[in-house]
Amino acid sequence: METKEQGTTESSILNAAKEIFERKGMAAARMQEIADEAGINKAMLHYYYRSKQLLFEAVFKSAFSMLAPQLNEIINADTSIFEKIRNFSTNYVAFVLKHPYLPNFIIQELNRNPDFVKKLIAEKKFPNISKFKQQVNEKVEEGVIIPIKAEQLFINIISLNIFPFIGAPLLKGFVNVSDDTYKQLMEDRKTEIADFIINSIKIK
Repeated sequence: METKEQGTTESSILNAAKEIFERKGMAAARMQEIADEAGINKAMLHYYYRSKQLLFEAVFKSAFSMLAPQLNEIINADTSIFEKIRNFSTNYVAFVLKHPYLPNFIIQELNRNPDFVKKLIAEKKFPNISKFKQQVNEKVEEGVIIPIKAEQLFINIISLNIFPFIGAPLLKGFVNVSDDTYKQLMEDRKTEIADFIINSIKIK
């Protein structure tokens, strides 16, 4: 059984790791830096997490466990399709601005460690879009939105939300803006994405 002291130490490690990963990225982060940030020695850090990869996965799971229920609740709420799109974009962008390492980590793990992603998908709190798909189909039949497959609409929503974070270095070069300006552009996307998608599917 975990003691209160063990729980506090592990929490300190995860918070320290989050700070280092956000500041330096997965590749550049060092276990010694994380130990120093957490106020423990490296041996203690390795007692809890044998490798940087395991620690990174723990940080990711901790953050994802906060995001996934929010998105699942939004998708399955008794709200309109348009409200779902707005709430999804607002919550996702706000969350990733606080946890900027997440999108790149997901892509990295999809390519490097598909079994880890399979474990995430299998978890009970992983977003389920069955209700969303049914709602989209109903609104297409009612003539509220244009004929579109629910899967395509959901992929559009996910893609427009995720790519600006994954492709940030490239996009900053294309639009030629500073880090602060780009961050403001990401803030603006909380509404820009939703407006764009809704205007593209809504029957006037």
